[in-house]
Amino acid sequence: MESFLIKAAQLIVALSFLVVIHEFGHYIFARAFGIKVEKFYLFFNPWFSLFKWKPKKKAPRIGADGQEKATWRDTEYGIGWLPLGGYVKIAGMIDESMDKEQLAQPEQPWEFRTKPAWQRLLVMLGGVMFNFILAIIIYAGIAFHWGDRYIPLQKAYEGMDFVPIAQEVGFRNGDIPLAADGRPLDASEPDFKLRMLEADVVTVLRNHRDTIEIRIPENFILRLNDTPVFMAYRVPVFVDRLVPGEPAAKAGMLEGDRIVGVDTLPTPAFTELIPALAQYAGRETDIHILRGGEKITLRATPTDGGKLGFQVKNPADVYPTVAVRYGILGSFPKGWELGTTTLSNYVGSMKYVFTSEGAKSVGGFGAIGNLFPDRWDWYSFWQITAFLSVALAFMNIIPIPALDGGHVLFLIYEIAARRKPNEKFMEYAQYAGMLFLIVLLLYANGNDLLRAFR
Repeated sequence: MESFLIKAAQLIVALSFLVVIHEFGHYIFARAFGIKVEKFYLFFNPWFSLFKWKPKKKAPRIGADGQEKATWRDTEYGIGWLPLGGYVKIAGMIDESMDKEQLAQPEQPWEFRTKPAWQRLLVMLGGVMFNFILAIIIYAGIAFHWGDRYIPLQKAYEGMDFVPIAQEVGFRNGDIPLAADGRPLDASEPDFKLRMLEADVVTVLRNHRDTIEIRIPENFILRLNDTPVFMAYRVPVFVDRLVPGEPAAKAGMLEGDRIVGVDTLPTPAFTELIPALAQYAGRETDIHILRGGEKITLRATPTDGGKLGFQVKNPADVYPTVAVRYGILGSFPKGWELGTTTLSNYVGSMKYVFTSEGAKSVGGFGAIGNLFPDRWDWYSFWQITAFLSVALAFMNIIPIPALDGGHVLFLIYEIAARRKPNEKFMEYAQYAGMLFLIVLLLYANGNDLLRAFR
């Protein structure tokens, strides 16, 4: 329950932040062009709001043309109760509010519909642009604060652990990835795992001597949708910290020792140690360790739960690592690189959605929430938030009525044809788009429920 609440809290904070930034993008462009924004809401507020605030009106601002100018005081700011996004209600615009009464009134100079098409286009693109810019800023901040630290693949001498689905197609625990479709793999590249999943052939080093080619089935990536990690560095069992009074300490084990076997069972990595200790739970057995290059055998009795009582060193503290630090100026090119790579990979993954397996993999809030770890970690939080910001930008630019992309499509048509689309057509398109999004929302979250029950 605690892990669920931590994931839920991270999801709510991240999405709320991203929605506010997205809507602020629309708001700031509308205000820049003198368009009145009537409402700015986080979450939707049918029937009532959790919070709302309307600034006090002051003397109206009159422009050189003698017309009253829109100001920030025209806007009602609030928080709705339905957490499905947010919105800004822009005067004189056909949007999800479907305010036909206002559109039936004479046009006003501070309305969206009276502005040139290029200004309206920028207003509609504002949310997408702000989300993408935010992702770049977050990635730059991550690079500046944490830098890069990675383990070169060839330096991970115990190789990788692979999930069972990956082992079914030919990977083996201990394999060291070398190349995807003949192109060398580099752990410094943020998409090297994706390249493996989308390749036709992955080349690995097995047993430190054999070069093996593994053929990847078509759409293999879709079989991993319920698996958060495709592969991970194997963890050699180096003792990091002993728990006083537990079996390891009683047996004379020291910090820095490496456990390489339990009785006759070799344990090159943590993956093998767990089942080996479970076999001897509650029974005294030989524990083989390496200490200063010398092999030593100790006698220990694992607990009934198959534990010895020590912490294992992190792989980054075992394998040689490469650390890269970025200054303020260097962090922004890195942020741009990560932002554009994430966008490119995300757009590329859309081709899978239009397959039968891909449609089943579509997820809602549950799937998004599961991206977050079950403990609050700021590095992971910002990494995932930056990814979601890119995803939100792309999803909103898809040309579906009721999304920003739908409005952009109609505006591009207006610029090309030099006439506005019929207002009735725009209204019906808005209704159709909203219906489609509701059905998609129900379908995606229904998939989450089915996966949870399975």
